Amino acid sequence: MNEKQKLMQRIQACCFVLTETGLYLDSHPQCRKALRYFEKYARMRDEAVRQYEQKYGALTYYGADTANGWNWVTEPFPWEA
Repeated sequence: MNEKQKLMQRIQACCFVLTETGLYLDSHPQCRKALRYFEKYARMRDEAVRQYEQKYGALTYYGADTANGWNWVTEPFPWEA
């Protein structure tokens, strides 16, 4: 597995954890341990996305570089590379 694939796998794992923890927090909103866990994985996801986008381009149009126009559609999408 190359570095790009590893970063994508890390992002996907963090997103899974965030979704599941978010569902738990919906029914246990006062659980401080779960909230800290959610925050930890949110930071990990943000860092992995930052690294991925810095090296390989935007994952979504939220991360698109618009300095030179709308380049989001001119580069390969993450699943195409």
